[in-house]
Amino acid sequence: MIVLWIIIILASVVAIVWGAEMFAKHLGAAAARLGVSMFALSLLLAGAEPEELATAVAAAVKDVPGIAFGDVIGANIAICLVALGVGALIAPLPFGKQVRRYAWFGVPIGMIATAFVWDGRVDRWEGALLVGLYVFYVAIIWSIERHPPTLGETEEIEEAQAKLTSSGSENSQLRVGKELLLVVVGVIAMAVGASLLVEAVRQVTSVEETQTKLGLTLVGFATAFELVVLAWSSARCGISEAVVAGVVGSFTYNVTMTLGAAAIVRPLHILNTTQLHLPLILMLASLLLVILLAMPKGSLNRVSGCILLAIYPIMLAAMLIQ
Repeated sequence: MIVLWIIIILASVVAIVWGAEMFAKHLGAAAARLGVSMFALSLLLAGAEPEELATAVAAAVKDVPGIAFGDVIGANIAICLVALGVGALIAPLPFGKQVRRYAWFGVPIGMIATAFVWDGRVDRWEGALLVGLYVFYVAIIWSIERHPPTLGETEEIEEAQAKLTSSGSENSQLRVGKELLLVVVGVIAMAVGASLLVEAVRQVTSVEETQTKLGLTLVGFATAFELVVLAWSSARCGISEAVVAGVVGSFTYNVTMTLGAAAIVRPLHILNTTQLHLPLILMLASLLLVILLAMPKGSLNRVSGCILLAIYPIMLAAMLIQ
């Protein structure tokens, strides 16, 4: 029976990643056809990391807080160490002013979120504060750059809008219907995949401590996997600073919007609070390590990539054996 649920876990990860890709790829196209401005779209979706959000919310709905906490923390560690490590192995990742701004802003925000999670409980009012903190973060970045933050899948949304806007408007009504349908299909795939993933972990084990460890490792890596692929493919094609900023900025999205939305749906509370202490410290350390490695030359090179990738399994082992 456990083998069946493991197969379901793998299938649900595929559904989440595929759904996120459909969501991001066709949302910009649908918005362009409908005449929705990128300003409005970015205001609603800047930094959208739908994989982590869907999984954390599903975990909250099913009252499995360990998976919700583990998803956020584990995904952020994977984003910093695996996504950026893989990208840096292929080609130097630019770490200019925009990326540094996203990264440095993420440190104090990550510390605030860590303070909220430290006692193993995030109530609805704390979740609302985290969501508000994300809105404030977006507003600050927007005011400084005069442009909405390019986080997570927002870069893909912008590209889709630009491509469709330049391709003309023939069969516009038919196309917008198709694009909206694919957006809805993507959302459904993410919702179903996230729900199945959480349920599969619940069926594999009912022990909260084990669920949290699976959230920190398996679920966290699975939901961050698309950003790993994004960094890999973008590095092969000549990665831009905007893409690196998007990957780095997703760290902040997860500790604010993802965690906050899950807590608003249902307050998150685990019994073994100390189980989260080391992972939270490692999460912050991962982002700081990325910044420190990138500062001397203004980029992450192959040596930096090797260091990041080598540290990831060490952190995983530390979280599993604590």
